[in-house]
Amino acid sequence: MDGMVASVLLDGFYGLMSWVFLGLLIFSIFCFVDAALRREDAYRAADKKTKGFWLIILGITVAVNLFLGMLFLTIAGLIANIVYMVDVRPALVQVGGGGRGGFRRGSSSDGPYGPYNGGR
Repeated sequence: MDGMVASVLLDGFYGLMSWVFLGLLIFSIFCFVDAALRREDAYRAADKKTKGFWLIILGITVAVNLFLGMLFLTIAGLIANIVYMVDVRPALVQVGGGGRGGFRRGSSSDGPYGPYNGGR
């Protein structure tokens, strides 16, 4: 009876961990694609290494999550993804004006030639 309970608990744990690793893989792919879509000059303007540096680091993270699955390397990759999302990406958005690829999104009152102030 104890062996059956342990087996059920282990199956549940492995099922949960497979979902966690899938989430980490999706997160690392998102970071890599986001870094690839940003402009090279935004990295230099934000003083956050280079685009190539971040693409190599985040690409290695994707490869580790896809092929190796070693816990130490997965945790190191997670830290790299978190650094990108918390530090680098906001700086790139600020320098590039936000949006994908650094395109600036205006407010809802912007017209084709700038902000509309209602005739004031």
